[in-house]
Amino acid sequence: MAGTLGIRLARGEEAALAECYRTHAALVAGYLRRFVPAQDIEDVRQVVFSEAWRSRHRYDPRRSLEAWLLGIARNRAIDHLRARGVATVPLESVGEPAGGDGRDTAEVLGRRDQVRRALAVLPAPQREAIELAYFCELTQREIAERLDLPLGTVKARTARGLHRLSAILAPRAA
Repeated sequence: MAGTLGIRLARGEEAALAECYRTHAALVAGYLRRFVPAQDIEDVRQVVFSEAWRSRHRYDPRRSLEAWLLGIARNRAIDHLRARGVATVPLESVGEPAGGDGRDTAEVLGRRDQVRRALAVLPAPQREAIELAYFCELTQREIAERLDLPLGTVKARTARGLHRLSAILAPRAA
């Protein structure tokens, strides 16, 4: 389906743009969430799909449509961040970090790094299901449709992946 959608988009079929948005809007928003402030995600996402339509002639349907869209999203996120003024706050108005010395912040960042490393250890199908669910905020049904898999397979991959993550992270939490 993705291949034919990409071909239709490259041909300039307006219905393909609408389908592309329905199919990939959550993926693009999840990706943008890593770079763009939450209040700006929707605006940047609209710019991404507008640019995808304007530059559809540059898309090669033999390549991944998702990767092409995420490349556009990355560039538009960079543009958005560059265009924003850097907010500066007087040092006197900044409060003390949680815990007084920043230990709480360090623990959160350390835990985030542990989760990323644990995800990298998972088999690709399990990692993909978990990333689509938690980072792209897709339902299991949406994941099944996107990956063209039975819903039960997605549920099993997610459950097995979460179980493995728990086993990998449990010794470190103790």
